[in-house]
Amino acid sequence: MNKKLLQLYGLKFNPFSPELPTEALRTTPIVESFLWKLEHALAREGGFALITGEPGTGKSVSLRLVAQRLSALPELIVGALLRPQANLADFYRELGDAF
Repeated sequence: MNKKLLQLYGLKFNPFSPELPTEALRTTPIVESFLWKLEHALAREGGFALITGEPGTGKSVSLRLVAQRLSALPELIVGALLRPQANLADFYRELGDAF
């Protein structure tokens, strides 16, 4: 998106860019609650979280926010599995590579 269009709509960043800073992302109360639960319950006890939803509901944005929040916690490793369409063997292989 060129600067002229950004200025026309009063935007500081291209909202469709994957490099959009997490500070510029809008967090809804539902996402904030999910982040709190991950940060204060799951991160302390260990485990996995699964984010599902229809296209365009904010799954990727939520994952970026999760990664940012959890990476600030000491002694915690955040990994991302990049091929969700893979089979079960690929899932475990990628899980082993991530950790």
